[in-house]
Amino acid sequence: MIPELGHLALIFALILATAQAAMPLAGSMTGNRPWMTMARPLAYGQFVFVAIAFVALVEAFLTSDFSVLYVAQNSNSLLPDIYKVSAVWGGHEGSLLLWALMMAGWGAAVAAFSRNLPLPVVARVISVMGMVAIGFLLFMLLTSNPFERLFPVPPEGRDLNPLLQDFGLAIHPPMLYMGYVGFSVAFAFAIAALIGGKLDAAWARWSRPWTTVAWVFLTIGIALGSWWAYYELGWGGWWFWDPVENASLMPWLVGTALIHSLAVTEKRAAFKSWTVLLAISAFSLSLLGTFLVRSGVLTSVHAFATDPERGLFILIFLCIVIGGSLALYAWRAPEVSEGGRFDLLSRESALLLNNLLFVAFTVLVLFGTLAPLIYEAFDLGKISVGFPWFNKMFLALAPFLALLLGIGPATRWKSDQPWRLTKLLWLAFALSIGVLALTSMSAVSGDDLWVPIGIALAAWLLFSHLIILRERLKHKQQGWRQAIVADFSGNGRSFYGMVVAHLGVAMFIVGVTMVSNHQIEKDLRMSPGDSHEMAGYRFEFLGAQKVNGPNYRADQGHFLVYRGERQIAELFPEKRSYLGGGMPMTEAAIDAGFFRDVYVSLGEAVGGGDWALRLYYKPYVRWIWLGAALMALGGAIAVSDRRYRTARARSTAPAGAVGAKA
Repeated sequence: MIPELGHLALIFALILATAQAAMPLAGSMTGNRPWMTMARPLAYGQFVFVAIAFVALVEAFLTSDFSVLYVAQNSNSLLPDIYKVSAVWGGHEGSLLLWALMMAGWGAAVAAFSRNLPLPVVARVISVMGMVAIGFLLFMLLTSNPFERLFPVPPEGRDLNPLLQDFGLAIHPPMLYMGYVGFSVAFAFAIAALIGGKLDAAWARWSRPWTTVAWVFLTIGIALGSWWAYYELGWGGWWFWDPVENASLMPWLVGTALIHSLAVTEKRAAFKSWTVLLAISAFSLSLLGTFLVRSGVLTSVHAFATDPERGLFILIFLCIVIGGSLALYAWRAPEVSEGGRFDLLSRESALLLNNLLFVAFTVLVLFGTLAPLIYEAFDLGKISVGFPWFNKMFLALAPFLALLLGIGPATRWKSDQPWRLTKLLWLAFALSIGVLALTSMSAVSGDDLWVPIGIALAAWLLFSHLIILRERLKHKQQGWRQAIVADFSGNGRSFYGMVVAHLGVAMFIVGVTMVSNHQIEKDLRMSPGDSHEMAGYRFEFLGAQKVNGPNYRADQGHFLVYRGERQIAELFPEKRSYLGGGMPMTEAAIDAGFFRDVYVSLGEAVGGGDWALRLYYKPYVRWIWLGAALMALGGAIAVSDRRYRTARARSTAPAGAVGAKA
């Protein structure tokens, strides 16, 4: 009876979502306060019922209830419990239920933490989130029911896809979905502001922390996906411009632009139309990612193999959401005032250029992802847009973005003087040029110049932010440590969050630059007792043996790694065959270090005890994910700024007053 309870809970959730979409909005339009006050309990109720459905599906997996079709397709009685839980979102139907749970959770969170906002605003925001929830709940109930029964009941399930039987994939989708769905809050605030016809600085302040939290989750989710691909797929790469990878990157790029644009709208009451459009775009791209993953129009290790008819449902829903929001934007946009004015040299201009670059990145990724599909759909032939094209496009624009990240925070709001900026940043620029000159000495070809350029750009970010920090603290009476603590404890957390995030970008640049240009890869055939030297390391192969896991059998290689005469690592790469079937899986063995990874991947047995092997030396590869972690930490620090916890947004202040005071 548990699956029936889950299905019934989804029906009740849909009923409450429909009421949540209709009643608070109608109340805000007519001034009916009782209807507006229903927004919060309806949001809580929807979350409770979706949570009941989710728990019911988890229980079906943990008890191996193969009378549920989705459980039979994605689980097995031998599957470890942790993967039985992660199998809940390992397929199409369950991942959709996870999406609905997070959608309802974000709505309940907005209801719980919006007590200081005007009731009509809360009612409209929760109403918009209810409208989006209706679409996903209908999609689930009509085309993707996770509680569909199977008869006769099979004695055993098919097992979870071996690719997904990994801790990284257990936590990657929830983090990614939290980011995807979190942008629905920014979308809801923007649509609510358009409905209310009041695009002042207040809505930006209300929306900004929610948007930043969603961006933090999406950053973590993308980084986890990259990390998983690196160690699980056995090819040693951290990003391949896979269409589904691109589907997660696009909302992140627009979301990053949105965070910066919200700062301008909040502080200077400018960029209001631009900010609303970015909020609509960020969530629309999240929905587009959902369409690409579930429509069957592309092939990817990340994609769900689903019926294209389901993709048609999502496409229609996508058109309704995007078309409706853009129509509302077109209707209200002429009424939006320009906001605070600014000169060509100002922080507003720097942030505008920053956002244009992020949008340009997004357009390039969107074109590269969809171009093969468009060419095929119009019978224009086949076109391949792959790794080299994406890399060239990003290499062309990334240096300009890095330069702006150093200049923007040093520039004053509204207007600045060239001589002041030059006086402030000349030392950082000179030191960066020095780093460029020193690192260029080791370059032996034109391609090698990307390494000193990347290192110099990272140095520029480091030195410029240290100087910006010194400038901020120069009038403090305490020592610099005490001054930083006092400033951080006061109203400076958003500033320090920005600094940490930008230093994360610098670390990311170093990691990408070094591993892309200095990694070493060797494909070998080795016999037990053979050794091979690479990048100053000696790999000794001791042979392979059979081992058994909880639901798989494996050939396990045994390697000793030496640096000179000193043994530094003992590695055990595996080639696994799962009892439930599926293609063999490679489990790489990695000796991780702060400055390098040594990576061994076991290939196929080639006879006589010999094995095909792949050895990697990956310099600074960990800096990629550490940089992403710093970016996410910076966002979390910014959200902790007490202005977002205690200060009531000034909804009644005229735009000009807000801009003048900022």
